[in-house]
Amino acid sequence: MLDTKQHDFKKNYRVIVPSTVEQDLEEILDYYIALNSDFADELLQHFQQRFRELRQFPERGRYVPELYQYNELRYRELIQQHWRIFYKIQKQTVIVLAVIDGRRNVQDILLKKLQRKFKI
Repeated sequence: MLDTKQHDFKKNYRVIVPSTVEQDLEEILDYYIALNSDFADELLQHFQQRFRELRQFPERGRYVPELYQYNELRYRELIQQHWRIFYKIQKQTVIVLAVIDGRRNVQDILLKKLQRKFKI
């Protein structure tokens, strides 16, 4: 039997959530706190769990369909309920680029967010 304590096959990536993305999350959570604070707390926990998952499994996210059609394979996404978490992988680092409500016009919003400067 393989001793997994001696053979750690997991890669640990550094996950960066820039302040611009933190602001996106604050806006989402502020909206839901006013409606249902329990739901807002659960939503925050779900987002945090997704960011933790990226530490070990960043490749599990799918390529962004709106960009994939242009053969753009640098960007990936995870889905969390109605929200899409966009990120890219650079060596051993995962950079979260945006969190967008998937019910909106994602293509226009995504282009604007990917063009903004990130403060880390």
